[in-house]
Amino acid sequence: MQLLALDFDGVISDSAPECFVVALCTYLRTQNGTSLALPPGFDADSAPAPAAVEAAEFYRPFVELMPLGNRAEDFGIVLSAIDAGATIRDQGDYDRFRAKLSERWLDDFHTAFYEERRAVSERDPVGWERLMEPYPGFLEMLRGRASDAVLAIATAKDRRSVDRLLGSYGARDLFPVERVFDKETGVSKVTHLRALRDQEGVAFAEMTFVDDKVNHLDSVASLGVRCALAAWGYNGDREIALARERGYLVCALDDVEPLLFG
Repeated sequence: MQLLALDFDGVISDSAPECFVVALCTYLRTQNGTSLALPPGFDADSAPAPAAVEAAEFYRPFVELMPLGNRAEDFGIVLSAIDAGATIRDQGDYDRFRAKLSERWLDDFHTAFYEERRAVSERDPVGWERLMEPYPGFLEMLRGRASDAVLAIATAKDRRSVDRLLGSYGARDLFPVERVFDKETGVSKVTHLRALRDQEGVAFAEMTFVDDKVNHLDSVASLGVRCALAAWGYNGDREIALARERGYLVCALDDVEPLLFG
């Protein structure tokens, strides 16, 4: 392996609480006639405490469906499915539910989500960052291996948030700005990895890509990169079984170093 490309949310950053908070506020602003409401401990002026997010009625169902989506509008799809009481068992169910939704609404949700994220981060910067702690030990492991591979980020998150969080994690030096490919790079992680190949001159066969979503790994597998599922991210037995069935590495925090680096 010459290059290790990492997704950000669910691999480096445990950002599900923040995604839920921002997505729910966005959903309530963009969807009329919803049965959902702000849970106890949430208010319009500050980011809720992580404990209040964990206790929210719809948080666990939200996290369980997160692996089936790709971008910000997918958070709206997840909340819409919860709102409708839809049964979503797998990717097929999810894709069929998504097809029923208005593309205009999805585009509007995508835009509104990033507006809401910026507003929350500026209104309560400390509380916002508290909702996105790094996974314990992972960045320390990468720092110890930084000389063994080029490190890069391939994410659907916005660059402003990634840069700010890397700064709060003390990890900007691990991921120089030119090796952070964010949502503006493209919709598919294939585009991110092609951009990395062109920039770094590393063949796909010498790359490893780590993501917490099987559908992202599926999209890049045909390039010939080595694919690894971050089992500490937002996935469960469904995703772990699929990853193993498809021949991807499945890594936990306690074995990720030997699995990736040998």
